[in-house]
Amino acid sequence: MHPHGNGHPHTGGHPGSLIDYNENPYIVIWEVTRACQLKCIHCRADAQISPDPRELTHEEGLTLIDQIYKMNNPMLVFTGGDCMMREDLFELADYAVKKGMRVSMTPSATENVTKERMKRAKQAGLSRWAFSLDGPTPEIHDHFRGTPGSFDLTLEKVKYLNELNMPLQLNTVISRYNYHHLEEMAELMKELKVVMWYIFLLVPTGRGQMDDCLTPAEHEKVFRWLYKLSKTAPYDIKTTAAQHYRRVVFQQKAKEHIVDRGEIRYEDTLTKDMASVIDGLKRAPKGVNDGNGFIFVSHVGDVLPSGLLPIKAGNVREASLAEIYREAPVLKELRNPNLYKGKCGVCEYRFVCGGSRSRTYAVTGDYLESEPFCVYIPEAMRKIEATV
Repeated sequence: MHPHGNGHPHTGGHPGSLIDYNENPYIVIWEVTRACQLKCIHCRADAQISPDPRELTHEEGLTLIDQIYKMNNPMLVFTGGDCMMREDLFELADYAVKKGMRVSMTPSATENVTKERMKRAKQAGLSRWAFSLDGPTPEIHDHFRGTPGSFDLTLEKVKYLNELNMPLQLNTVISRYNYHHLEEMAELMKELKVVMWYIFLLVPTGRGQMDDCLTPAEHEKVFRWLYKLSKTAPYDIKTTAAQHYRRVVFQQKAKEHIVDRGEIRYEDTLTKDMASVIDGLKRAPKGVNDGNGFIFVSHVGDVLPSGLLPIKAGNVREASLAEIYREAPVLKELRNPNLYKGKCGVCEYRFVCGGSRSRTYAVTGDYLESEPFCVYIPEAMRKIEATV
């Protein structure tokens, strides 16, 4: 989640400095609770009705925030389940904001989200508020969210936020359910005055299923459409579990002679603001991927490369987040694209794309394998084929 409406780069605690993702993440997602009243068919968290008694306590939460802050002050996102079902949510947010952290949250659009709570979030200094909207009509969205009335409730809450002038981000999971309704979705985003449309390409984990995923060719079609849309849309577009969108944008910009096509080297991704080249948004200094600039802390303190890549790297009750992030073998491997297998391992875009490690793991069981939903054939493989 990117809590800067203007799209300017902010690389942690020291503006203008580049983050070394081997040392510090660009963004930390903390699943403050698993409790949620919705029953979304794609739910990563397999959410439950009531909070887990093993959740990190208030004191443990404060300690975690201190640890995150010390890692060059990355962005912090409270998620769930439904983060609103955590009673001390605003105390935690207030504590982080007072330290100078950029905090946003992604609550479910339920009756828990009252106008009073939205006001409180604004007063606490929250950078951005994100809701999910997965279809342009109640039929599509409510089916996807497993809860009748969810679409109307979401629009009602969005109206509140617009009245409060609170920057709004809407998250959409693209899958079989809404693939043919993206034009309508783009129009709706404009009407709802979002500053960011955050697009997730379905990862078949938790309640998300393989049959609901788009084909590789459809992924490519969506990316090209998004690139075109990004040129005229009055909002920023950000993708998750869609790393190969960066490759598509790079190719399109090369065609338009906006960038020099040339070989993309690892050194370039460290020394240049590649994100402004790759997706036109000067955001992260280089492509974020699971465990690489991105880290997830579960409701019980488990540290995972992301919420969609369920391999435990450690637990904040046993070691500091910095120690786990920097030293856990699984995270070190994920941060080295030269270890990737198959076509991802030889692809000239592996340092700016790298494929979705979480989708790769969900489909193949090996997080270093090749992204299964990418149509691109790397140059190295084409050269081999040409000589055969």
